[in-house]
Amino acid sequence: MDKGVYCLIFHNPDCIVTVGALGEVPFERGWHIYVGSALGSGGLKRLDRHIALAQEKNKRPKWHVDYLLTSEQFPLRYAVCAPTTLRIECLLASALGGRSVPLFGSGDCGCPSHLFYRETDPIREVREVFRCLSLSPVTKTIKNP
Repeated sequence: MDKGVYCLIFHNPDCIVTVGALGEVPFERGWHIYVGSALGSGGLKRLDRHIALAQEKNKRPKWHVDYLLTSEQFPLRYAVCAPTTLRIECLLASALGGRSVPLFGSGDCGCPSHLFYRETDPIREVREVFRCLSLSPVTKTIKNP
């Protein structure tokens, strides 16, 4: 399976979600973009795990993003990914930038966050950032039950 980098795009109402050690995190109504990498042995199969978790919502959360994936308040709308063996997750996060949730998903790097807020649907912006990093984005639109 290809290794790569990905973004998960959620659309949420005003809400509070308990996120592991981060505790209760308030979220403003809008869109949130999570940046992740899939460079381990399973590669981009990690993305399939995230999508399945978002649709089942009955598993126990392990990572910060799992708390969003299992929350009824955070429907997953899109998954954008691209194959790469380069460690560019942090570069992608930096290129997206903007308002973020401090320390979300960035415990194993020096980034301030890997979860970013937008008022409107960011799918075009996300695809453009992938292209600006010389990546070929593949977009999956997620059907929610």
